[in-house]
Amino acid sequence: MTGSVKNKKMHTIGEKLIVTYSIATAFIFIVNAILFMTINQATDRINEVYSSNVKINTLTEDIDNLQTALSDYLGTGSSSDLSAYYAAENTYSDALAGLTISGADEKVNGMIDDIGGLTDSYLDVCHDALSNARGGNVEEYAADYDTANEIYGFLKSSLYTLNGLQLNSNSESYTSLQHTLSALEVFSMLILIAVLISELIFTLFLTRSLTAPLETLSQEANEISAGNFDVPAIPVTGNDEVSVVSTAFNEMVSSIRGYIVKLKTSMEHENELRENELRMDAELKDAELKYLQAQINPHFLFNTLNAGTQLALMEQADTTYRYLQNVASFFRSKTNREKQVTTLADEISLVDNYVYIINVRFSGSIAYEKMIDDDLTNVSMPSMILQPIVENAINHGFRDLTRPKKVILSVYGLGNSTAISIRDNGHGMTQEQIQQILTGNVPVRAKGDETNGVGIGNVVNRLQLFYNTEDVIDITSAGPEEGTEVILYIPKP
Repeated sequence: MTGSVKNKKMHTIGEKLIVTYSIATAFIFIVNAILFMTINQATDRINEVYSSNVKINTLTEDIDNLQTALSDYLGTGSSSDLSAYYAAENTYSDALAGLTISGADEKVNGMIDDIGGLTDSYLDVCHDALSNARGGNVEEYAADYDTANEIYGFLKSSLYTLNGLQLNSNSESYTSLQHTLSALEVFSMLILIAVLISELIFTLFLTRSLTAPLETLSQEANEISAGNFDVPAIPVTGNDEVSVVSTAFNEMVSSIRGYIVKLKTSMEHENELRENELRMDAELKDAELKYLQAQINPHFLFNTLNAGTQLALMEQADTTYRYLQNVASFFRSKTNREKQVTTLADEISLVDNYVYIINVRFSGSIAYEKMIDDDLTNVSMPSMILQPIVENAINHGFRDLTRPKKVILSVYGLGNSTAISIRDNGHGMTQEQIQQILTGNVPVRAKGDETNGVGIGNVVNRLQLFYNTEDVIDITSAGPEEGTEVILYIPKP
């Protein structure tokens, strides 16, 4: 949504308002112009209705003037009156030539033709009268004047009749045009009202389209300020300033949500690490406490010291020194409370010391073999991990075993892990016993058990906490008297 708004050309709110009101103004202007032109056309038609009557009235006046000019000249015989006659004749002839009535019926057109014929006869008689008057033929021009006067009466009567007919026809047209003009006025008013309503609706729609996103933005901003970040995204449909602000607001809310999720995840992870660290420390302290409380185990310490005393009587001091040195190293590693994390190399040295002491105790009856990849021994690991497993193998796997006893310690790479294998050829284990150990449901130790009190469950728990993974151990056994192999998996750094 963000990219689409940024890629489009933004139309500002000001541009929208200008375009909107320009369109509305242009529309109103066009409607008013059309109405103005229509009303003017109707007015012109109304004016044209009685133009024919005006023409007929003018023609009637012109024939009157012509008859008067004829009488004046025949009475005086002056040249000025003669000129006035010819001027009146020209005026009348022009008016008669312009007597055209649009839309006239056959009767009106017939009367116009009759008026034209009478006019021709009238003018011929008038010309004869003027000619006889100039020649001094009194009787002749007097007769012509009487004839002209008679035709003049017919013309006047025809013009009156034509004017009456045309007046009736024009009155009907005028009434119809009046009705049309009234309807046009009502229609114009309705059009203006419709335009105003349309403009009002469009203005309300435009205003709503601008204010609705702002109202939504304001409401969601209030929700966020109150601590509620679970608000829906604001719909962005336009490409104006409001759309830009809405898009930025949506991105801000999304970023805040992501930050909160990351912060929550980080805090949960930190709490988990702190909890694991506390649990591992508790497990280690528990193991150390058992060593301190038992002082390594009275039976084991008594037998070890007794063997040392016998060696001191039977052998030279060098051997006794070597033995006591291994015992001291072993006890020192066991009782070091400060060293919670060590290396695999140190753990292997502790196993070497332990097996040496055990073999002195049991007259070297336990064969000890190592297959170590020295490049993998620098890996860090919790302390007191390998020795408890070897001790459990000797105490449980070799107890009452008459055949040769053997422990093999191997370190090798396996995928992304360093594998540590402790394999014995002792009594072996059943699947039920393996499951008890892996699930921590080991039976309570019997009285006289010489183990140091640190079980495999404690070892597994500390490894899982230290490396934050569940897959740290495998225990396999082919069955009774087939030996047991414990494999630890240490993730490579």
